[in-house]
Amino acid sequence: MANVWIIAQADGNQAPSRISSEPVTGGNEGTAVVPDPAGDAAAPAPTKQVSPLISYLPLIFIFVIMYLFLMRGPRKQQQKHRQMVQSLSKNDRVRTIGGIFGTVVEVKGDEVVLKIDESNNTKIRVSTSAIGKNLSQEGKD
Repeated sequence: MANVWIIAQADGNQAPSRISSEPVTGGNEGTAVVPDPAGDAAAPAPTKQVSPLISYLPLIFIFVIMYLFLMRGPRKQQQKHRQMVQSLSKNDRVRTIGGIFGTVVEVKGDEVVLKIDESNNTKIRVSTSAIGKNLSQEGKD
């Protein structure tokens, strides 16, 4: 009877101070015992602790992807627009973000004067942020 293990103890007064997986050493009345057919081979393997860094790795990866798509893309577009506005010169054909086509007459700081009608000599002043596309550079690219 060397392979008999305690499953449950009937009397609370005889409870051991700690739970163990030691074999029953005879003489315990009121205990339920079940033979273990597998013996020591069925002992549970020790579990390995996972590092907290590894558990947060997918979350960190998601934040990196969000940064690339949500932050970096618009910054590149802003830089490209700023470069296009700085390269504006007289007689460039442009389209504003409102859909107005015109020819650049003058560039002053953050304002651009556009000639929109040749026959009436109609001119408008717009902000540089309102310039959507430089049509003169489109043919060069």
